[in-house]
Amino acid sequence: MNKEFDIIAIGRAAIDLNAVEYNRPMEETQTFTKYVGGSPANIAIGSAKLGLSVGFIGKLSKDQHGNFIKDYLEKSNVNTEGVVIDTEGHKSGLAFTEIKSPEECSILMYRDEVADLYLKPEEISEDYIKRSKYLVISGTALSMSPSREAILKALAIAKNNGVKVIFEIDYRPYTWKSKEETAVYYSLVAKEADIVIGTRDEFDALENVEDGKNEDTVNYLFNYSPKLIVIKHGKEGSYAYEKTGEVYRGHSYKAKVLKTFGAGDSYAAAFISALTTGKEIEEALKYGSAAAAIVVSKHSSSDAMPTIREIEDLIENQAKSYGK
Repeated sequence: MNKEFDIIAIGRAAIDLNAVEYNRPMEETQTFTKYVGGSPANIAIGSAKLGLSVGFIGKLSKDQHGNFIKDYLEKSNVNTEGVVIDTEGHKSGLAFTEIKSPEECSILMYRDEVADLYLKPEEISEDYIKRSKYLVISGTALSMSPSREAILKALAIAKNNGVKVIFEIDYRPYTWKSKEETAVYYSLVAKEADIVIGTRDEFDALENVEDGKNEDTVNYLFNYSPKLIVIKHGKEGSYAYEKTGEVYRGHSYKAKVLKTFGAGDSYAAAFISALTTGKEIEEALKYGSAAAAIVVSKHSSSDAMPTIREIEDLIENQAKSYGK
């Protein structure tokens, strides 16, 4: 397909304030470093760093934080024609991270009345979405109106114009009113997507079940539009299921873990980038796992998004131990 963009991501872009002081609770932490955050923004930044042509659709606050996010996206080679500036006083979301140990990381979120959830359907440009091969939808944007309707409009535009849809589930329970509501809107989008990516827990949220099974998930979703489903199981690796029946296993790579957040965004960016540049699914799983291993070993998420060389070096260096 001769398109200007490989992907356009839509959803939240926010501020991450990551604790500089490790091994202590947030109550005692006094120093933080500011980064751009938000799953779709991180995926856009990571994909651009891996060489894709990337656009972004989202709503930013009309203040210093909004300026910081937009400037960072542009410096990261992410096209911002789809970015809308809020004029109603809504602020950018804030995430304070606590790094007590590699096993004990938490995020304190400020997400009330945030700008990204006020993206309106009339602010979605059909001409912009038509210029991309893929539209990457982040699930958090479905948690509230009018962002919810804006996402559904973007989905309809993509489907009507032959733009493939990737649904990155991105479940954040604190943004939703109920599990039932979550499942309704996640299912609406998942059924229309070409590719669905998420953790096992996120697919449980989509199906409103506990301890769901991969086989049941793929049997359910393959009754609809999805042709590829990727289910991540943390340290146990990930599985990719094709509608044609093929199943692929991706193993995790060893990493000196500093924190746990950011892994999913880097995985998605690398997996999507590998697929769009012609790599086979099994290889794309390796790219996703390698990128996640790199990001969890570093302080940030957006800044830590790896290059192709970093990913391929890690894959090569751990080739003998991969899957063992």
